Amino acid sequence: MLKKIILTFSFLTVLTTFYGFNSHIPSPRELILFNEKEEQTASDLLTLLREGEYQISAYDRIIRTISEQEGNDWRLMSAIAYHESRFNAGITSRRGARGLMQIMPMVARQFNVGKEDLMNPETNVRIANKIFSKISLSLRLPANISSKDRLSLVLASYNGGIGHVSDARRLARAHGENPNSWEVVSRYLRLKSQPEYYENKVVKCGRFTGSNQTVAYVNDVLGRYDKYCRIAAR
Repeated sequence: MLKKIILTFSFLTVLTTFYGFNSHIPSPRELILFNEKEEQTASDLLTLLREGEYQISAYDRIIRTISEQEGNDWRLMSAIAYHESRFNAGITSRRGARGLMQIMPMVARQFNVGKEDLMNPETNVRIANKIFSKISLSLRLPANISSKDRLSLVLASYNGGIGHVSDARRLARAHGENPNSWEVVSRYLRLKSQPEYYENKVVKCGRFTGSNQTVAYVNDVLGRYDKYCRIAAR
């Protein structure tokens, strides 16, 4: 802190050479307060909210700030966080998923993040947002798709894998059905457990047996998102 104050004081002293000695030069006490304020502002994002200060969870500030930076609705990301960890940033699943959003270390490596850093809520939430945004772009959904279908397809990809969801969309298209309808796509996700469907030439990721879990995930997150939209301002 002292070194930082001395450097800042020296810099301000140099400025007076150009702007004159009538300019106010902060005292050491003022510099201490200034630097403490800077450090407090930088750490605000990492500070958990106390009960009574938040609308959804103690992580509201972190989730909201990062989600808005990444272009996602913070209430939706909060709904995902609740489903994944019940807002427990310190857990690791049996499969190895870590933190608030339950990110797998192998996924984090794609963002140059080590598994230990995944326990940092800010890092964990940012990776989840980047994954969500990347999936949304990769699906290349049409602009006129309903918001419910769009969110459902992205959430299904987030949970079950974009490869399986893309297979189900290709199967829907091959059978003359709407590949942008979650109702249709979820049906083909279930059918992907059967050889006559997962052996189809349009299928690239093979058999899928996790459709029940994925459909339940989509329903649960969307239901909680709807609840959060009613209790929290955008």
